[in-house]
Amino acid sequence: MSVQQSGAEPRAAGMKDVAAAAGVSLGTVSNVLNRPDRVSPATRAKVEAAMAELRFVRNESARQLRAGRSRVLAYVMLDGSNPFFTDVAAGMEDAAEAGDLSLFLCNSAHRPAREAAYLGRLEQQRVQGILITPVDPDAPLLGEIARRGTPVVVVDRTPGGTAHCSVAVDDVHGGEIAVRHLIEQGHERIAFVGNHTSVGQVRDRRLGALRALEAAGLGPDHLVDLTTTALTVADGRGAGERLAGLPAPVRPTAAFCANDLVALGLLQTCANLRMGVPDDLAIVGYDDIEFAAAAAVPLTSVRQPRHRLGRTAAELLLAEAEPGHEHRQVVFTPELVVRASTLR
Repeated sequence: MSVQQSGAEPRAAGMKDVAAAAGVSLGTVSNVLNRPDRVSPATRAKVEAAMAELRFVRNESARQLRAGRSRVLAYVMLDGSNPFFTDVAAGMEDAAEAGDLSLFLCNSAHRPAREAAYLGRLEQQRVQGILITPVDPDAPLLGEIARRGTPVVVVDRTPGGTAHCSVAVDDVHGGEIAVRHLIEQGHERIAFVGNHTSVGQVRDRRLGALRALEAAGLGPDHLVDLTTTALTVADGRGAGERLAGLPAPVRPTAAFCANDLVALGLLQTCANLRMGVPDDLAIVGYDDIEFAAAAAVPLTSVRQPRHRLGRTAAELLLAEAEPGHEHRQVVFTPELVVRASTLR
């Protein structure tokens, strides 16, 4: 049944309506909602039956307003089109669910202004905490939000200081193991495909690639930069066309891509141009998303512990409320998953 007011549309039932229908006090209804262990099973059943009959829906926003804090965590991801970030978010969601919290997702799309707007709205909504893969991990706004009382955890980046907890992957090591593998396969001229000038993680992966070349006695000129504007499949296809257009004597025989989406685009171009993978071009991606193993030529990739990364970040955020909490910077080690795209 709905609650009817004279001359008006039916309105949503409130706690007073439930109390009247169940023949109990308003305090008893409140206890059923918030402290059910304080109510006898018989009374609780009577109140729950009244709620069901009236189609009562708890006003969570009003309860949160009284408490001064919502039961919501938020994740501001860097690129919602990249499955890597949705996999990270799934790990966060598991931790949030275990804490009886909800997870709200935002996508900054690499845009600082959009990121700042989201952060402002989330702070106004009094979310319990913010997880963020930031455009700039040292942006002053992150510290300001934390100082005003909303905990912040940086994800997939390591900020310069220790003002926040952070969870990241050693991307320099990831770049090293990727290019070391290519060198071990006999490649000495390797393309690096990605926008290392604007994305910190990609910059670190390129640094690792240079270190692997140096360790093998090869100079930095053995790394051919194919810079992209973004990290999408389309960018990978475009880079593949540029690579194929290089003169044969200087054309790389292998490519290390900044992420799997770029690598998959490069793989598509190779198929379209009838370039054999790995015979004409060996390809290594990064992230090891689900599509990497399912590609037409299964893709060798640097695996990041995506789910664990997200879950650990959310657990650190929830731990902010514990007495004596100290900020931690957790760094995971990636691993290389070798598949057909690099094995001759």
